[in-house]
Amino acid sequence: MKLLLTCNAGIHAGLCWNDFLSLLRMHGIEVLVDVRRFPRSKNPEFVQERLKQHLEAAGMRYLHLAELGGYRRGGYLAYTRSREFREGIERLMELAAAHRVAVMCLEKQQRWCHRRYIAQALASRGVEVVELRA
Repeated sequence: MKLLLTCNAGIHAGLCWNDFLSLLRMHGIEVLVDVRRFPRSKNPEFVQERLKQHLEAAGMRYLHLAELGGYRRGGYLAYTRSREFREGIERLMELAAAHRVAVMCLEKQQRWCHRRYIAQALASRGVEVVELRA
């Protein structure tokens, strides 16, 4: 399967829009999958509507996968055992099989973010996961 990449954006990562776009372009990203449960940011460039507009203008696709978003009642680890989470992972894998994909959240360090659980689920299914850093 194609390489699936994870990244972070916005105020927590300290990236401006141009730096973030450069990072995506440098890695040939075709689809940015937003796994924020609530796709908002203190940086207006990374609010869902603006982010989608910017990516489309840059020739990339934006997809919000709310079923992989964080902040779950009972904790995210428990949530990873749900049908909704498994369906989100399957959808993500389908995208990664056809496109160069980056998974985005706002937390800078993957080890402190729910992206780590997404990465673990993908790795257990044979997907190579690499964390992008600016």
